[in-house]
Amino acid sequence: MSFVIKKGQPGVEALWNDLDAKLASGSLSKDEHALFKRLVEAASLLADNPRHPGLVSHEIATLAKRCGRKVFESYLQNNAPAAGRIFWVYGPEDGMITVIGIEPHPEDAKSRGYDRVKLADMPATTQPGSKKRK
Repeated sequence: MSFVIKKGQPGVEALWNDLDAKLASGSLSKDEHALFKRLVEAASLLADNPRHPGLVSHEIATLAKRCGRKVFESYLQNNAPAAGRIFWVYGPEDGMITVIGIEPHPEDAKSRGYDRVKLADMPATTQPGSKKRK
């Protein structure tokens, strides 16, 4: 099954659109270009298979508790200082995944790193058995 990837609002969509506009105008910095390349690759892998081994996707219980639904983290990169991560949820419709955060890897649980992760607004869901947001 292939998934449609949505960008959470406002944060993720704004970041993506900014990088896309800079790419089109040729004004991406070296770091921005590397980030955008990793984002495009991760989105492609996520759309094809959220459990792709290269993404190392896993649920983050701290964020799930905070958001009231399962929140997953996938790798943008590994073995790098402050390696990038994307945070995502299934939905709002069947066959969709919404990216709700793009952050450097949070520090370990001892420093409550996941409490500082900024997430875009969660989409309302219509999936059977899922909690609806108001």
